Amino acid sequence: MKPQTLVVKIGTSSLTRSGNLLALSVLARLVETLSQLQHQGHRVILVSSGAVGVGCARLGLSERPKAIEQKQAVAAVGQGRLMRVYDDLFTVLEQPIAQVLLTRSDLMQRSRYVNSYRTFQELFRLNVIPIVNENDTVAVDELKFGDNDTLSALVASLVGADWLFLLTDVDQLYSADPRANPNAEPITWVPHLGDLNIDVGDRGSAWGTGGMITKLEAARIATSSGIRMAITNGQTPDNILKILAGEPLGTQFAPQPKPNNARKRWIANGLRPSGRLYLDPGAVCAIGQDGKSLLSAGIAAVEGNFQAQDAVVLCDRNGKEIARGLVNYNHHELQQIRGHRSSEILMILGYDGADTVVHRDNLVLNPDHADLAMKPVAEDESAR
Repeated sequence: MKPQTLVVKIGTSSLTRSGNLLALSVLARLVETLSQLQHQGHRVILVSSGAVGVGCARLGLSERPKAIEQKQAVAAVGQGRLMRVYDDLFTVLEQPIAQVLLTRSDLMQRSRYVNSYRTFQELFRLNVIPIVNENDTVAVDELKFGDNDTLSALVASLVGADWLFLLTDVDQLYSADPRANPNAEPITWVPHLGDLNIDVGDRGSAWGTGGMITKLEAARIATSSGIRMAITNGQTPDNILKILAGEPLGTQFAPQPKPNNARKRWIANGLRPSGRLYLDPGAVCAIGQDGKSLLSAGIAAVEGNFQAQDAVVLCDRNGKEIARGLVNYNHHELQQIRGHRSSEILMILGYDGADTVVHRDNLVLNPDHADLAMKPVAEDESAR
C-alpha cells in the first residue's frame, strides 16, 4: 500500500468510561493500530480529546466545568496526565510521540500557519507521531476551535492529508439520531456532502463537545480539501486498518475532485470571516462560472467591520454563500465604492487603490460551486 498521511481523531466518549476514568483497553488498541500504521510507512497524526474529562477525574469533579477559567485549569491538569499515559503506551512499542497544542490563532495568522506546517513535516521526517489537542489552557472563546472534530479537519487540511478518521461513539452516520429515533437508517457512503438531508441532533455526549453537526462540518472542510473522511466506532480502532484495506465500514465521504491549493485551503478554512459582501447576479455569475475577480461594481451591500486583507464571505442577494476571500479594502472604503466602476475609485476615495476588491488568487468558491470554478493552481511549497 502506498504511504499516506492519516489524521485520526478520537473523542472523549471513546477515551473514557464511567467516572471519566481512561478506557485503557481502548487506548492500548488505538496505540497499537497507530504504531502499526506508522511502521507500514504511513504518516500519522492523532488528534486526541479527553484533557478536561481526565482532569475532572483527577480532581474528583462530578460535572464538566462551565466557566472558561475552570475549564482551562482542569484541562491543564488533564493534559499532562493524558500525555503521560500515551507516552507510556507508545514507549512499549518503541514509537516516539510529540505533543502539539494549537489555538485558532495559530492557523489564522499566515506565518504561524506555515510554521505549523513545517513543524509537522519535520516530525514526520523524524518518524514521530504528533498528538494534537487544542491549547485549552490559554485559548479564549473567540479564538477557540470549539471542538476537536473541527480541529482535526483543519489539521488534515494544513498537512494535505489523504484520510481523516473520526473515531466516535457510534458505528456510522445515520439519517437521524439513533438514540432518539429507532427508525434511523445507516448511511455508508456520501459521494457529495451537499446531497445530505438528515436530522443530526444538536449535541454530543455528556462529556464531549462534538455532536454529528460538528462531524459534518469536519467533512465539509476535509472533502473540500481533497481529503477522504470516515466516521467509525472508537471502541474498535483497528477499523482504520480495515477501511484502508477497502472494507466499507462506517460512513465514508468522497473527497472533492478538484481541491484547492494550500494557500486557498488556509483562506477557506483557517481564517474566520470578519464581514459579508452581497453581490448582484452579474458578479455571482462572473465569480462562480467565469472564475473572475470581484470588482466594486458588483457589490450590492457591505456588512461587518473589517480591514484590508481580512477574510470576508461573498454572498448572493439572498445571503447564500458563494465564496470566501481576502478583501483589498476596509468596510468604510467599500461602502463608498460599492456599485461603482474600478475607474471611479480614484475620484471617490481620493487615492488610487486596487482594481479588484477580491482578486481571484485570493478567492475560494463554496464547494457547492466547485464544478464551476476556475482550474486550480498547481500545488507547490511556495503556495503555502
